[in-house]
Amino acid sequence: MSPSLPLVTTAERRHRLGRRHRLAPSARAATVAEAADSVVALHATDAATIFLSARARLAEGDPALVEQALYEDVSLVRLLSMRNTLFAVSADLAPYVDTSSARAIAVKERRTLLKHLDEDGQGLDAQWLAQAEAAVLDALDVHGPSTGSQLSAAVPALRQKITIGRGKKYETETGVATRVIRLLAADGRIRRSRPRGSWTSSQYRWVHTEPWPAVPAAEARAEIARRWLHAYGPATEADLKWWTGWTLTDVRRALAAVGPDQVRLEDGSTALVGPGDTAPEPAPEPWAALLPGLDPSGMGWADRGFHLDPAHKPALFDYAGNIGPTVWWNGEIVGGWAQRADGEIVWRLLGNPGRAAEEAVTAEAARLASWVGEARITPRFRTPLERELVV
Repeated sequence: MSPSLPLVTTAERRHRLGRRHRLAPSARAATVAEAADSVVALHATDAATIFLSARARLAEGDPALVEQALYEDVSLVRLLSMRNTLFAVSADLAPYVDTSSARAIAVKERRTLLKHLDEDGQGLDAQWLAQAEAAVLDALDVHGPSTGSQLSAAVPALRQKITIGRGKKYETETGVATRVIRLLAADGRIRRSRPRGSWTSSQYRWVHTEPWPAVPAAEARAEIARRWLHAYGPATEADLKWWTGWTLTDVRRALAAVGPDQVRLEDGSTALVGPGDTAPEPAPEPWAALLPGLDPSGMGWADRGFHLDPAHKPALFDYAGNIGPTVWWNGEIVGGWAQRADGEIVWRLLGNPGRAAEEAVTAEAARLASWVGEARITPRFRTPLERELVV
């Protein structure tokens, strides 16, 4: 390793996180799309995460502002993409995410369903599937935004049942509606619209839409890698591979196209940043944040040691490695939070970050409670500390 490489300290990495992830008050975004772009993509597996992640990064606005971006302006869209996970990305970035990640997932999903249809032995095949998909799109054109149950009522083919694993120990009968709808969404022919209920609901209505414009695959992966390096660098090839779910070959080709610079970290290892992005990051003003479960700032790296004390991981992550609601102070995870049944936001610090941290977290918890209002939030992936706090 060359000692001449620029040094990026742990403190500077945390400064970058506060500014580039728009968590420091002076760095907060004016629009929901800007908030999403700051971390490349917002996790969307849990409906509430999009809203709470955007809230932490917005200078102002309420849940209605996020709903407007998702359902009226469509400046933010959900895509099944990196790591076969649902993300919300800006409409400008969506074609690149679609080509770099979502296309391969859609192909695999279709192949899997056709295999199940063939093994079921009822004569259902690619032609039947194409007719079922066309009928769903016709129903959406006639009836407008519709839930999965409403589509099943309107399209007889969606009420078809098939047997998975016929004759085997795991044999089970299942409907095709969810699988056909998932395929159409993966192909970009339908998208999730306003759900039934509040902004915390996952009972989405579906609308007919056009697929995203095609982008050359190499160009798309390079664009994602470039943006990711800006948001998450210094980081490693392994971090990018974990975050995207791409093959190692695709990761290396994308990085070669970007041409990142190398920097030296305090532990003596090397990491990557975007081209020319080696200057020290000015420290933002002190900041606190209460981020939701699965927030990108906690899930952006395979190795999160620079902002998380390993001793705190068991309390803040579930058994599968999903992060729960976290409390941050100046770029470091210092605790966790939860919402009780009566709406109270409660939190606990792990360690002693000091009085200034406690005062800032108290103020941020009050801001979060005001923003959430009457809504009630239970993370989809619950962690030990979150469960303790709600009691």
